Amino acid sequence: METGTLSSKGQITIPKKIRDFLNIQAYEKLIFIPLDEGKVLITTERKSASSIFGIFKHRKRGQPASLEQMNAAIQKRRLKRISD
Repeated sequence: METGTLSSKGQITIPKKIRDFLNIQAYEKLIFIPLDEGKVLITTERKSASSIFGIFKHRKRGQPASLEQMNAAIQKRRLKRISD
């Protein structure tokens, strides 16, 4: 388990082991996804096109997905990837 410290300005230091694990560099964006029981999933903003390709195959052509539906599908895929 690694810990970070929250500054008075709301900034947090991410431990080196975690930065290395996420393969992130200075100024890269992270995504914070609130989960149940006070937990938060932290992931990188980087997405490959192949990681989201075909997630809406069940939808008929001509029916665009809403932004909420796309965000929900991306979050579900991230959670599945982490649990695998």
